[in-house]
Order: sequence, then structure tokens, then C-alpha cells
Amino acid sequence: MSSPAHHSTSSERLRRIWRSRGPAAWALLPLAGLYAALSGLQRKLYAWGIKSAEHPGVPTIVIGNVIAGGAGKTPVTLATVEHLRARGVQVGIISRGYGRKSTQCQQATPESSPEAVGDEPLLMARSSGVPVFVAQRRIEAARALLQAYPATQALVCDDGLQHLALQRDVEVCVFNNEGIGNGWLLPAGPLREPWPRKVSAVLHTGALPAHTPASTPSFGLQRQLASYAINQLGERMPLDALRSQPLHAVAGIARPEDFFHMLQAAGLSLHSTEALPDHYNFESWQRPTDERLAVICTEKDAAKIWQHLPHAWAVPLQAQVESGYFDLLDRLLCLSSTH
Repeated sequence: MSSPAHHSTSSERLRRIWRSRGPAAWALLPLAGLYAALSGLQRKLYAWGIKSAEHPGVPTIVIGNVIAGGAGKTPVTLATVEHLRARGVQVGIISRGYGRKSTQCQQATPESSPEAVGDEPLLMARSSGVPVFVAQRRIEAARALLQAYPATQALVCDDGLQHLALQRDVEVCVFNNEGIGNGWLLPAGPLREPWPRKVSAVLHTGALPAHTPASTPSFGLQRQLASYAINQLGERMPLDALRSQPLHAVAGIARPEDFFHMLQAAGLSLHSTEALPDHYNFESWQRPTDERLAVICTEKDAAKIWQHLPHAWAVPLQAQVESGYFDLLDRLLCLSSTH
């Protein structure tokens, strides 16, 4: 099969710069210094008590990263929620709802629109079976969730390691296979904040990120596609059944090429690929003119693509984490084996 057409995105070009300390990264280093000063000041304002942080009042787990771009936070959030539910814990999810048009604090339900709540909260509301609330300030989402669901015993925050206004009990830092890249701060490198920093656990898809302290619990993470695809009509198709069909793959995520590679690794024939910016709204998107091509997309993009093409196939992304991570969670949250 010839290489499928692939539209490069600005995020891909940035990631290439961030892999080494080349001329382009050096040119951006002065801006990284300014970013370091501003983010450092923000942390000091909280440390000095000038800005205050608030705890939701129930055990709170923040799952985030210190690098820009996709690391697999949302699949890890869903896997964490699934584990807690299996242990009998009443759990809820809070999120900022990045990319949405609304700014109000609200619940994300399976019937919500991505414009109102964001694509990732909508995905979690449809997949997790637990209440999901979004707000620009996560503590407001936590308050609203606990008021609406007072039996909630724990919260999982999807993203938010740098959201210092929310006090938390457990911090989980997720890395993709590029680790910390060139080790520089944005925009010269991929880091949102200096690494290493203290966290409860590190999850990594590639090698252990450089400079991770030996004392930090670290666990391997594998992201994989589900064995099936779904469409808006409720139809479910084994991926194997799509192998003989020419496909147009679409991904509006931070690392679209990862999705395309996983589809190809599953034996699917990609006639063409379309890499779009993360959280792309698809308002101006048009399906391929060749109607023989079936469209296949990420589960995160599905709600937006289905508005144009209900028959498009969406493939869920699943996270497999070393079991020691869940054992650590149980210890940190004081969950006994008989909980």
C-alpha cells in the first residue's frame, strides 16, 4: 500500500523542534525564559498565600502531564474511574472542558453537545457511567458535582496538574513515548513546568522519562485501540471486518499520527489520512468526495463528526496500566481489600 496522504499540522512541526536542542529550539529559548518567570511567579503566589487553593472535601486525584500535547490522560482517567468503581467507590469526574464555547459550570451528560461541554468530557460522560462536571475553575465543578451527587466519595480530575487553585491528594503524571523531549520549557520545548517535580506516580508509554527520581513510583502504560468501532446509529463493527474496506482516517487530537499508526497496525487499509488540530470543531469539515471511502475517526472526535456523517466509524482508545498503579491508588486512598 502506498503511503496515505497526510496533512502536516503546526503541532507536529513543533514536536519535531522539541525533540532536540536545535537552532529552532534555541531561537525560542528567550520566550521560554519569560514563560518560566511567569509560571514561577504563579506558583509563588500560591506558596505565599496571596492566591488561595481549595480542597473539594473528598479524596481528589488529578491526572495530568507536564508536557504539551497528548499523553493519554483521558484513557487513564477512565481506567482509574473503572478501578475505583470496581472497588465500590462512588466517584465523579471534573474537567475544565477545553475547547468548548460555553463558560458556565455544568454537567456533561451523554446527550450534551461538544460545543457546550467539550469533546473529552462528553466522551467521559458517555463511557464512564459516573457524573462529569466541567468548569473553568475545577473547584467550581467539584462543588457542583458534590451538591448534585452528595454520595460521591472521590473525585478524579482530568488534566490540571498546573491548576494550583485545586488542592488534591494524589497526582498522576502521564508521559507519552517522547518523554520530556529536549527538556526545555514552552515554547522552546514541550514542558509546561520544570521536570522533575513531586508527584504521586508516573505513567509512561515509552522509556522512563529522564530525570524521574528513583523514589517516584513509576508504571508502564500501553494505549491500544478497542477491537471494534461504533457509529451514531448504535451499530458496532469488529475492526477485523473493516480490513477489506478502503478508509479515510480523521483525527483532531494532539498526536493524530499515533491514531493512524494504530489503525494500520490493526491491519486496516488507510487510503488517506486527515490530521487536524487538537479539539478541532469540525464546523467546516467535509467528508471525502470519494463516497467509496468509509470514514474512521477517534472516539473523541466522533460527536462532532457524527453531526455531519452519522455513519462514520469511531474507535475507542483504551489504556492498559501496570497493576501496581492501582495497588498504589488503593494504598494512597486507604482502600482496604474488603472495601
